[in-house]
Amino acid sequence: MKLPFKIDLSNKVAVVTGGTGVLGSLWVDALSACGAKVAILGRNLDKINEKVKYVEDNGGIAIGIVADVLSKESLVQAHKEVLEKLGPCDILLNGAGGNHPKGTTTKEYLYEEDLNNKNEKDITLFDLDEEGIKFVFDLNFLGTFLPSQEFAKDMIGRKGCTIINISSMNAYTPLTKIPAYSGAKAAVSNFTEWLAVHLSKVGIRVNGIAPGFFLTSQNEKLLLNEDGSYTDRSKKILNSTPMERFGEPEELIGTLLFLVNEKASSFISGVVIPVDGGFSAYSGV
Repeated sequence: MKLPFKIDLSNKVAVVTGGTGVLGSLWVDALSACGAKVAILGRNLDKINEKVKYVEDNGGIAIGIVADVLSKESLVQAHKEVLEKLGPCDILLNGAGGNHPKGTTTKEYLYEEDLNNKNEKDITLFDLDEEGIKFVFDLNFLGTFLPSQEFAKDMIGRKGCTIINISSMNAYTPLTKIPAYSGAKAAVSNFTEWLAVHLSKVGIRVNGIAPGFFLTSQNEKLLLNEDGSYTDRSKKILNSTPMERFGEPEELIGTLLFLVNEKASSFISGVVIPVDGGFSAYSGV
């Protein structure tokens, strides 16, 4: 892959959760291209094996591990395998996360008539599923907390170790329709700040990246009509993005490499950097 700039991670072990996802896969490629030995954690064995092969075919070193970021036992086993095959973790990238339809409303605003003349297809605050909300919170917050709790053990007292969490624009200003995801990512940002302070005396830096709006295969049905034109939601996003475009996934790589590079960011900890084309800075007027 073409990197925006090259850093030397040849003596580093990186653990990437969600390493087979659209963005996670790209981060694996970037870390590997800089020489890191990468442990790819995910849930789908076929996708994991495919990603490992891709890294190896491009001259990198990687192992794949089926792991559940919501299971302490699973993470303990994954950690043992990383130690046996690659060594102690230097870089943890908490890339696992996501949303769920059961934590999402169909309407941006609630009106009285929504309650008086109920449409079965409409989902408001009062229709949200408790299990759906819990799933989204667990996946994003606990899915960041538990891997940090497990792999940070390797980093204590070792120079240049860092944890990178993945937040979202929703953590700055909650988007309509996705209360669970917005709240969960706000928790990730807050935890990033807390963890940076908590681990500051043992030499571990903790930072986050908050991606703005990137058009990928995961969200294209939400952002594009069947004819390829922008949906109404896309138009709202672009109208609130000063750069007036969606980001390219590759545009996240520079921020990642900057944060993991001890020479470039040794005095930076406890920040969440928005990569959003100015979305978080724009008030709309």
